[in-house]
Amino acid sequence: MIECDSDADSDFDEAMSSNHLLDSIMPKHNSISTVIDGQDDELRVGIRSLRVLLLTPPMVQLNAPYAATPLLTGFLRANGVDARQSDWSLKAGLTLFSRRGVRLMAEEAERIPCAERTEGVGLFLSRVNRYADSVDDVVAFLQQNDSERARRILDGPWLPEGPRFRLVGELRARGCAPYMDDDSVRARFLASLYLDDLADVIREGVDPHFGFSKYAEQIALSADSFSPLCRELEKPFRLMDRLLEEWVGELAAQGMPDLIGMTIPFPGNVYAAFRIAQCIRRHAPGVHIAAGGGYVNTEWRTLSDPRVFDYLDYILYDDGELPLLRLVKFLEGKSARNELVRTRLLENGRVTYVNDPGAPELRHRDRPAPCFEGLDLQRYCPMIESPNPMHRLWSDRCWIKMTLAHGCYWHRCAFCDTSLDYIRRYDPAPAVRIVEWIEQVIAETGRRDFHFVDEAAPPALLRRLAEILIDRNIQINWWTNIRFERAFNTELASLLARAGCLAVTGGMECAEDRLLTLMNKGVTLKGMAQAARSLADAGILVHAYLMYGFPTETRREIVDALEYVRQLFAAGCLHSAYWHRFALTVHSPVYEQMNQFGIQPAALSEGGFSQNGIAYTERHGLKDRGLGESLHAAVYNYMHGVGLDEPAELWFECRMPPPRLKKNAVRSWIRMKE
Repeated sequence: MIECDSDADSDFDEAMSSNHLLDSIMPKHNSISTVIDGQDDELRVGIRSLRVLLLTPPMVQLNAPYAATPLLTGFLRANGVDARQSDWSLKAGLTLFSRRGVRLMAEEAERIPCAERTEGVGLFLSRVNRYADSVDDVVAFLQQNDSERARRILDGPWLPEGPRFRLVGELRARGCAPYMDDDSVRARFLASLYLDDLADVIREGVDPHFGFSKYAEQIALSADSFSPLCRELEKPFRLMDRLLEEWVGELAAQGMPDLIGMTIPFPGNVYAAFRIAQCIRRHAPGVHIAAGGGYVNTEWRTLSDPRVFDYLDYILYDDGELPLLRLVKFLEGKSARNELVRTRLLENGRVTYVNDPGAPELRHRDRPAPCFEGLDLQRYCPMIESPNPMHRLWSDRCWIKMTLAHGCYWHRCAFCDTSLDYIRRYDPAPAVRIVEWIEQVIAETGRRDFHFVDEAAPPALLRRLAEILIDRNIQINWWTNIRFERAFNTELASLLARAGCLAVTGGMECAEDRLLTLMNKGVTLKGMAQAARSLADAGILVHAYLMYGFPTETRREIVDALEYVRQLFAAGCLHSAYWHRFALTVHSPVYEQMNQFGIQPAALSEGGFSQNGIAYTERHGLKDRGLGESLHAAVYNYMHGVGLDEPAELWFECRMPPPRLKKNAVRSWIRMKE
């Protein structure tokens, strides 16, 4: 069987060289006069026009800009705000994976005694000059995909090969590498393995916090206290810290904006956001710093630790457009403190939440198209992380992220954060409006690859969108997340494919009917199989998100789920899948109805920092005993066409019961559809 692994946008000075050049050093806090009357705490005299910089901190992704700053920049500019954006996640990646970055890595790695070096670090240090001479060309090839550099990469002696390249021989031996027949794809795969080797060198020899799409993630995962992160920020600088300090210094030398807003979508960019804020405080203590994003919205709903505000001035919740706009007006002295929206700040040493009850909700249809000025899309670095066609799709091009609807049209799943605004409040935009956004983005960027990042794209809206795209002959490629419901029949799937749909992802969760009913998923095994088959038959790639360990799940149900997934792969209904363990969040129906699900959550912490994922006990809960590793191994092999004839229970190291699902269940359901 095949073994599976477990596991910057354009510089600000380039953005400033556009027609919106900053003329001079911007005003600091002490240039703003305040008059406090004890009632409104209103800021009466302020900066005439606030200058805003929106940042994506490391690490998020290298192949495309994260959605937040283009959306917010477009909105703020439409409302007259001088807003710029910069992607420091990409900036970090392109700095590390460069000639300079290789030299910096080598300086750090050489401090490790020879006996303590990993194989990858040792090979890297023995070939530093080859890496330094090749890295810029490899990155340029991934950015531009030109044939001349492809030929150099395919000439084995030129490209240094580390431990990751063993995967090539393993895939060849298993007959799982059809990509090898396409020189361009093979070159991109080899170039990606090359960068994977360098990423391993960083992690093993330079900075254990580093990952391609995350940095210091463990510090922020289930961090109920701010103290561990605070202690980490007091430690001597690592390489990434020194780079962040350097870039903040450059920003200060050019002239700081008045307000810097950072998006924190994931645990893997929390640390970098705080380190950036720390550096800003040192270089320009008068600059206002705000933060928002997905991590903030789910983890910091009850944040009360005042130490957080040694770094940040404002924390903004849920959709960031109106909170940011109101904050700008407040800092300009054009509105009062009590007109702030969904904003947490420190007042008189106490953490305070301010939300204007009369503030309107921004309708999704009223948003402008995202704006990409300041983000040089040519510099993003698409990679092929896996020869699997669906996994390749995620990262092999620069996807423009766009949302069809706010929230989820189903919003009933028991495991989901259904009490939070980003799920609960469903508000679709008309298909005509979405097409207008698409046309504006094409006109601005020339790009025609879109990722609709909905919680679950509504079938009716997808149908209308596809009809308009076909009617107007708008040629785009796109993919999105769906619910595997019967609305995705043969006719709709064919329509979506003709309108440019390349792939869909969706949750099959525990893949067992009793549990699907318990979690109120609203679908059945039969219906999901039929929907997946319709999509696959239309030439659309299909990926399933799977879950194990849901409350009350039995070992037999896990085997049944794996058997169902095996049959889907064998029948050509699935192209890839991923299994994760159920996690309990405080915003989910499972937590709110804990007695119904037979669980006892741990007491909520009073640490005053993050509060979302929570430990729990279950009287008859599953003992993992390697179940996760077995499920991952099975699916990884299925994705490469290996092991599809093996009994599902044989993948587990511990003794498991045979599945109850009939051997031909999926094929019989598919025939019924036909």
